[in-house]
Amino acid sequence: MDINSFLQAKVFKWAIFSIAAFLIILLVFKIGMFVGVRKADFSCRWSDNYHRNFGGPRGGFLGGADDRDFIDAGGIFGQIIKIDSVSSTQFIIKGKDDVENVVLVDKDTIIKSLKDNIKFSDLRVDDYIVAIGEPNQNGQIAAKLIRVMPPPPSSPGATRLDILPPRQH
Repeated sequence: MDINSFLQAKVFKWAIFSIAAFLIILLVFKIGMFVGVRKADFSCRWSDNYHRNFGGPRGGFLGGADDRDFIDAGGIFGQIIKIDSVSSTQFIIKGKDDVENVVLVDKDTIIKSLKDNIKFSDLRVDDYIVAIGEPNQNGQIAAKLIRVMPPPPSSPGATRLDILPPRQH
């Protein structure tokens, strides 16, 4: 087979056509991405400068909403205030700003106190814990890891010795 017959073959023509079509499609997607990024950047800058451009409120219409108004969805630190004694699969903790959160526990949840693994039944009301997991559609945290912590120094009755681990001899 010589080069001229190869270049005239239908398979070669379809391959060239397919490669060209693929490159055109990639170019269209790249242009779409470029335009989308530019529009998003413009929208962000527009909302950031609304008060300068149109004389709106200085802090914006949301009054300076920041992350302190949002609930910690993936993890929380707080004090256990209630343990579900019926199902033994959930408890309620009082977190930042006295917000109560439900923490769900399943068989795959790891519960630790210092270096030791403990069971759900070892948790007590008034324990301080850090729960890390995923939020569900009910606003509860499905815990993957729970770590029992010493009480924070600002809690009633806490002393400096409460936050230090026991000495090893």
